[in-house]
Formats: sequence, structure tokens, C-alpha cells
Amino acid sequence: MARPTSATTIQRPDLGAIAFEYMMSASERGFVGTQLLPIFSVSEQSADYPVIPIESLIKLPDNIERSARGAYSRDDWEFESATYSCKEYGREEPVDDSEARLYSRFFDSEEMAVMRATDVLLRTQEKRIADMLFNTSNITNTAAVSTEWSTVATATPRSDVQGAVEALRLATGIEPNAAVMSKKVFKNLLICKELKDYLQYTTPHLMSNYEAQKATVAQYLGLDKVFVGNAIYDTTKKGKSYTLGDIWDDEYVLLFRMSTRNDLREPILGRTFLWTQDSPSNVITEQYREEQTRSNVYRVRHYVGEYFVFAGAGYILSNITA
Repeated sequence: MARPTSATTIQRPDLGAIAFEYMMSASERGFVGTQLLPIFSVSEQSADYPVIPIESLIKLPDNIERSARGAYSRDDWEFESATYSCKEYGREEPVDDSEARLYSRFFDSEEMAVMRATDVLLRTQEKRIADMLFNTSNITNTAAVSTEWSTVATATPRSDVQGAVEALRLATGIEPNAAVMSKKVFKNLLICKELKDYLQYTTPHLMSNYEAQKATVAQYLGLDKVFVGNAIYDTTKKGKSYTLGDIWDDEYVLLFRMSTRNDLREPILGRTFLWTQDSPSNVITEQYREEQTRSNVYRVRHYVGEYFVFAGAGYILSNITA
């Protein structure tokens, strides 16, 4: 069988399709980061981008009255400027020739290598976004709930959320219409007495499927959408016994304004900038030959940067879980 030389890196669109399918099903495994900070394609690795000041959204002019034969008042849509810089992230998985043959009757080694590398790439991206968004140093509109939502008998999630929605509206002019929370927080909401009372004359929500449950919780909270971050990771270093932890902290719930269009002038929380000159999609799959180890090496990578566009489009509720 012909193989590329060790100096040749080739694109593998067939394996890229596997990586793409794995990426598209990421939400089923609890990855929600790029839905919160949607992909925005850019042609430069780093550049300026507009950041929206509050004044551009809610400032009223002194006078917009027009007299006969006069001109209408005018204004410019003003932005502040920030700089993004995309970074390359990637993961390689070598597949030894002898191991590939030895285990070929059990699984396809190259497909497994690509899936493993893709998972690392997306899980790491999810962790970066979660650490960025569940952070009261970055999003300063915040309040602690008086009763933790894990106290299901007396918690008042709906009033907590609606109070935060109104507080953000008065602070920035933005009304959040979505929330992101951990799976643990979501499960507490499903058994919260307030929610049960709200739904007492409807179909039992615990009998519904997962998507229907999320839609029910969103409606109960007065939002359009609820995202549930269910991704986990090993919190210990390599070589130590594993300890699993949630990527999305159960002490926080983030309320934010969802994106409706691919436009940086839209006042949403942020974007994931994707440098398309080097990384046309969020997952790129490549292969090269490494003769000294008699292995084919499978690489999955992307060139991205996650940045805020308008941090005022988010509000953090804390003290969520006892």
C-alpha cells in the first residue's frame, strides 16, 4: 500500500467527515460553548473588531424634530475597538502499524484516533469558554440568589431569573433571553417545587424527553432557550488517578442575549473568531507519516480565539448550589 513520505501532510476529508459528525453531535454530549459564543469567520489571524459601548445602545439625542425644508438629525453608530488574536490548538494521535493490524478486527484505528483527538480539541475549547463566561471578573453584572436552587422545596428560580433580566435591562438596555447552566443545576430545577406547582395541571414534565424538558424549563423561567452544559473532564494531572469534574460550575447560571445573525454589530455576549485562511472550519483533520515509529499520525486542529463583543449582554446568578 502506497504511503505519503514523512515530510508530507495531507488533508483527510474522509476522516474530516467523521470529525465533523462528531463535532455536530457535540451538544448531545453536553458541549454548548460555540452555541454561546457563535463561530465568526475572519480572514486575518489578528485584527481590530468593534466592541459595543452602552451609550451607543440607549443614549437619546437632544432633539430629533425636523422643521420644513430642514434636515433630519443624524448620528453615527459608534463602537469602541478591541483586538482579537486567534491561536492554534491541536491534538495528534499516532497509530502504530502493528497495533493497527493487531486490533483491526475490533475497531478502525484511524477512525478511533480522529475521534479521540477531536474530543480533546472540543473538550478543551469548551473549558476555555466555560472559564471565560462563568467568571464574575469578566461579567460584572451579577447577584447571588437568596435561596440556593438545590433547596428544591423553597427555591424561587423564576423570580431570581426575572429579577436578573430586569436588572440587566435597566443596567445596559439588553434583555437576556437565554441561560446556560450545568446538568446538576438543571436536574435540581426539574424537581423544584416552584416548577412543579407551575406545571401541576399540564403533562408531567419528568416524563418528557430531554429536549422537551429544556423547553419546559425555558418557558418556566421566561426565556427562549436553556442550554445545559454537561461536559466533564479529569481534574487531575496525567499519571494520577482520575477525578471527574463538571466543566460548567454548578455555582453559577449565566443569563445572556442569544445571537440572531452573523453580525458583529449585534449586541450579544461574544464570538468565537475562526481564522479561515488556515482553519476553514472549527475542526481540521490531517495525516502524515512518521517512519521512525512506523506510525501514521492523525492531527485534528483549529485556529480560533474566543472574545467578548459586549460583556453587558450577560448576567451571572451565583450561590446556585449548596
